[in-house]
Amino acid sequence: MSAPDHIAPNSSADLDLTGLSSALADGSVSSVAAVTDALDRIEASQPTLNAFRVVRREAALREAAEADARRAAGVRLPLLGVPIAVKDDTDISGEITAFGCGGDFTPKSADAESVRRLRAAGAVIVGKSNTCELGQLPFTSGDAFGYTRNPWDHTRTPGGSSGGSAAAVAAGLVPAALGSDGAGSVRIPASWTNLVGIKPQRGRISTWPLAEAFNGLTVNGPLARTVRDAALLLDIAAGPHDGDRHTPAPIEASAAVGRDPGRLRIALSLSIPYTATKTVLDPRIAAAVHALAATLRTLGHTVTVTDLHYGLMIGASFLPRSLAGISRVHRDMPGAVVDPRTTANSRIGRVLGGPVLTAARLAEPLLRKRIGSFFDDFDVVLAPTTATPAPQVEEIDGIGFGATNNLITAACPYTWPWNVLGWPSVNVPAGFTDSGLPIGAQLMGTADSEPRLISLAAQLESELRWERHRPAQWW
Repeated sequence: MSAPDHIAPNSSADLDLTGLSSALADGSVSSVAAVTDALDRIEASQPTLNAFRVVRREAALREAAEADARRAAGVRLPLLGVPIAVKDDTDISGEITAFGCGGDFTPKSADAESVRRLRAAGAVIVGKSNTCELGQLPFTSGDAFGYTRNPWDHTRTPGGSSGGSAAAVAAGLVPAALGSDGAGSVRIPASWTNLVGIKPQRGRISTWPLAEAFNGLTVNGPLARTVRDAALLLDIAAGPHDGDRHTPAPIEASAAVGRDPGRLRIALSLSIPYTATKTVLDPRIAAAVHALAATLRTLGHTVTVTDLHYGLMIGASFLPRSLAGISRVHRDMPGAVVDPRTTANSRIGRVLGGPVLTAARLAEPLLRKRIGSFFDDFDVVLAPTTATPAPQVEEIDGIGFGATNNLITAACPYTWPWNVLGWPSVNVPAGFTDSGLPIGAQLMGTADSEPRLISLAAQLESELRWERHRPAQWW
């Protein structure tokens, strides 16, 4: 598999999160310079890459100057003055949360809990990244904002629904970003843009002002170029709000980076969870995942090719929770202008929002018990993140409800079961197609297993050095 040449950093915006944080802390870079550089890159890339829905130039530069003043006064915080992006389903005080939709919206009066924690660590939020309508698709496009494009190939989607966050990080506009993942929406764009994307345990990062998002399917998670950066952002954003429904015990993700994961029993499973549409794994992705398995064996792990059987019940649990969640968010956004396919999903969700939804929620403990028994014999599951490389940006356009479902299911059938279970999963880069499109693979674990997955991902990164590969600038 081919990979583009390494592109050496040439500005503060090219530094990774850890590197930029260190440069700011030792005074070799000012926050005003770093944030200005990020904003200038965002502005230059917007006409083509189109990663952002909201750019906070004036506010971000003011906050950067405040960060420099605080540092000069002796304040030390882990992200003091670092430019960060968040997805446009996450509230920032004074900004709208359009969630990919058209229409006029009232600016929010308070930060989401995750944003509050980022600010408490000193981060400067430079903007809100694009997402598809209500986070439904592995594409990031819509009538309200156009196409967000993949930095590796401008004819391709970066994935979705956290495609704007992924595009911004992969292109070097910001060193890291938060996304959200309700069916793969962090892991899918990470896989298609050569990033590390962590879908953490449900509740690890608060979704407040929602006690839970999309009936427990959706979590917030970091996107970064390295495991260390993703773990750092996870640690900083993690933690509960008093109103949260799910509050797992704390972990230290960063402490797992560089720690020996031990000799692990890893199941390599290429089996596709049941779908009502035809799905086939692209042989290029199968080969990349097998190559990753070979690397894991050289690192001392036992990798066994075996199928994880998801069963039919897990899909029956996912759909009511997803569609009822879409319906609720749509209902709470009066005046939103959306695609007819979004309207159709919202209507179906209203029908499924009663006893069917209740039954779907009750099935989760049974699913955890059944699938959890697989981990009696294995520590980690290695699986593809997607079934295909990134599609063309226009493939989602002008097709009907059924054709849309067929398209997105054929491309992305692998990630959603872990949202039903609420367990963590980490996308790691797994190489490139011959034409240079990134490929990803998932490391999947049971409840609260982020440290093990992060330790294993960091071990892989030290061997494969995927962070050295960067897309050429075309925007």
